[in-house]
Amino acid sequence: MKKKILLSILLLLLVGISVYFYTYKGHRNIDAETADYIVTVSGLEKEFTSNDSLAFLKYQDKTIELTAQVTNIDTESKGIVIGEKIFATFKDSLPKDIVSGKILKIKGRFLGYDDLLQEFKIDQSSVVR
Repeated sequence: MKKKILLSILLLLLVGISVYFYTYKGHRNIDAETADYIVTVSGLEKEFTSNDSLAFLKYQDKTIELTAQVTNIDTESKGIVIGEKIFATFKDSLPKDIVSGKILKIKGRFLGYDDLLQEFKIDQSSVVR
């Protein structure tokens, strides 16, 4: 009888620990990850124009890297628009050396395409040097 109780307690403890670690797993560090895809703005547009659902499945929640010209800076939302089609937000704050017209290489997590604004969304961005 004692073995069954002890085994039941041990099993409940293991299940509890498993649930805890599954629920509170660590956050991704996009800066440390290597890019899953290195893309261009025009290449991204072509893929979404030809088959948007397939392209979304391909890029969703993946780390992408791209190079384009800064076309707009939004300090309030800590974001920039590059290549007139990519809205990238930064985790903490905008890097000080970002100016409109500068060519930047950024890496970030792909979120999706905003039909209303007709731009791609990337978050947790960082400048690749």
